[in-house]
Amino acid sequence: MSNLWDLSDIRPNLDIVLAGETIPALFWNGVKQRGPAVWMRQKHLGIWRSWSWDQTAQAVREIAGGLLSLGFARGECASILANTVVEWVWADLAVLSCGGVSNGIYPTDAASQVHYLCQDSRTSILFVEDDEQLDKALEVREQLPGLRKIVVFDMEGLHQLSDPGVISLDDLRKLGLAYLAQHPDELQQRIDACRPEDLAILVYTSGTTGKPKGAMHLHAGLVYTVRGFNTLIAQDEQDERMCFLPLCHIAERMGGEYFALYTGTKLNFVENPETIPENVREIAPTVFTAVPRVWEKFYSGVMISLKEAGAVQQAAYAWGISVGTAIANQVLAGQPVSGWLKLKFKVAQWLALNNVRKLIGIHRARFLVTGAAPISPDLVRWYLALGVPMLEVWGMTETCGGSTGVPADKMKPGSIGPAASFNEVRLDPASGEILVRGKNVFAGYLNLPEKTAEAIDADGWLHTGDVGVVDADGYFRITDRMKDIIITAGGKNITPSELENDLKFSPYITDAVVIGDKRPYLTAIIMIDQENVEKFAQDQDVPFGNYASLTRSPEVQALIQADLDRVNKKFARVEQIKKFFLLENQLTAEDEELTPTMKLKRKLVEKKYAAQIEAMYR
Repeated sequence: MSNLWDLSDIRPNLDIVLAGETIPALFWNGVKQRGPAVWMRQKHLGIWRSWSWDQTAQAVREIAGGLLSLGFARGECASILANTVVEWVWADLAVLSCGGVSNGIYPTDAASQVHYLCQDSRTSILFVEDDEQLDKALEVREQLPGLRKIVVFDMEGLHQLSDPGVISLDDLRKLGLAYLAQHPDELQQRIDACRPEDLAILVYTSGTTGKPKGAMHLHAGLVYTVRGFNTLIAQDEQDERMCFLPLCHIAERMGGEYFALYTGTKLNFVENPETIPENVREIAPTVFTAVPRVWEKFYSGVMISLKEAGAVQQAAYAWGISVGTAIANQVLAGQPVSGWLKLKFKVAQWLALNNVRKLIGIHRARFLVTGAAPISPDLVRWYLALGVPMLEVWGMTETCGGSTGVPADKMKPGSIGPAASFNEVRLDPASGEILVRGKNVFAGYLNLPEKTAEAIDADGWLHTGDVGVVDADGYFRITDRMKDIIITAGGKNITPSELENDLKFSPYITDAVVIGDKRPYLTAIIMIDQENVEKFAQDQDVPFGNYASLTRSPEVQALIQADLDRVNKKFARVEQIKKFFLLENQLTAEDEELTPTMKLKRKLVEKKYAAQIEAMYR
C-alpha cells in the first residue's frame, strides 16, 4: 500500500508491455507471454474459482470456433446481454478474434430496449446470461429477422428447453472444438486478418435524451488508449483489481477488461451486485476503480458504524483521522511531511485507520480511481486522510474512457487533472465547453452521420457537452453539463452539480437533483439511502410501514433538512436550496429514472415529478 508521502509505486509506465495492434493480437500475445499465470477469478456459491491465461484461451478458442461453425462472418455483430461475469469476457474476446463487432447490452434493459439495440447494431448472434435474459430475447426474436442464434451462459432451469434457435454456451464450445479440429487454421487466419482500422466494439450511450447512440470504437483506438492508460496510472501483473461495473459501460470495458488484458493485472469478479462490499474485503484489490456512488456508500457505511461504536473507539478514530488530514493537507500543499507526523500516523493506523481501511476492503490498495461522475472534494480528502491516494479521472464513452487524470505526485481534490499525454484537451473560448482531440476519440455514431457531425467538428475536436475551467497548472475542473446549467429567474447562473455533490456526501442521501431554471429559487429532488435511513428510524424508534411512509415521517424530513442546512451554509443566499421533496419510490437499476451507473436522470426526473416540483413553487 502506498503512503501519501511516498508515492514511488504509482509511476507511469511509458514502455509497451504487450505487443499487438488489435485487441485479439494483444490477447493472444498475452496468452503466449503469461500462459499458466492466473488472470481471472470469480466467486460462485461461496467458492472462488481461478482461470489462467491458458484456460481463458481455451474457452475463447472454443467459443470462437463455435461462432465460425454458425457462419459468423467478419464484420458481423454479436451482442452480450449479461451481468459482469467471466463468460462476458470470453464471449467478447471470441467475437473479436473472429473479426466480428462486439456490443454489450445492460442486463437491466427491458425487452423493448434489447430489440432496439439488436436491430440498430444488426446483431446476428446474441449471448444471454440466464433464463431471465433469455425471456427478453425470445419476446422480441420474431421482430429480429437477422438474429440467427441465442447462446445461453447459464442453463439452470432451462434443461428441458428445446428450441433450434437457442444453444447453451457449453454446446457452442463443443461445436467449436469439433469445427476447429476440421478447420485448424481458420481461427488464426481470422485473427491475422483483423486490422487496426476495423470496427471492434459498440458502446451505446445511456440515451437520457432520445434513443441510445452506438459509439463506434476501432481496434486502433482501443489499443492506443489502453497503452495510454499505463502512462497515466500504471498497473502490472502484481496488481489485483475488482471487476464489478457493467462491462457494456466504457469504464469497466476499458479500465477493467482491456487494461487488465494489456498489463496482466488479475481480474476478480464479484459474486453478484449485492455482495460487492463483502467481496471487496475478500479480494482487497491493490488497484480499485469505482464510480462516486460506491465511494459514497463506503464512506456512509463507516460513518454509520462509527455511531454505534463506543466512546473510546470514536475518540481513537477522531484523533486518527485528524492526523491523516494533517498529512493530507501537507501533501496537497506540496510540503514535506515531518518524521514526527509520520510517526503519529503509524500510531493512528494502528489505533483506528487500518480498521477503517479493512472495513472497506482497501487495506492493500496502492491507489483508488474515481470517475464517470463528479465526486465531492471532501470525500476525496477523507480517503486521502485514511492514507490512500484517490485519483480522479475524466472521460466519456466517446473518448474511450479517461482523457484527463490527476497525477499521484500533485493531487488537487475537485479537479479532474490535466490532459492525459495521449490526447489534447482545451476549452472552447466562447462557451467554456471542454473539447478533446486524439486517436482515442471514437469513429462516430453507428447509422447516425448527422449526430457524428454535431459531435466532432471539422478540425477533429470532440464537443463533450461538459463545461469547465482550467487553472495555471493546466488542471481542468468541470463546472457542469452545458444543458444542466441553471439560470434563475433573477439571472443568476448556478451549477447544480456542486450542490448535489455536497448533498451526496451525507450518509443519508444517495442522489439529488437540484431544480431552479427560470425559477425564483432553488429546490431539490432527493433520493434517500434506504439502508442508512431505515437504521436511523429504528434507532430513533420512528414508526414506518414501508418505504413511502419512511420518507414522509417528520423525523426523516428533519434529518434531510439538517443535511440541507449544512450544505446551504457553504453557498450564497441566491444559491441556497429553499425546499425539497423525497422520492417515495424505492428505485433500482431496472427503473427508468436511473442510469446504469445509478445516477438520477435529470431531465426524466424533472418531467416525471413535475407536479411535485410545481408544488414547491406554490
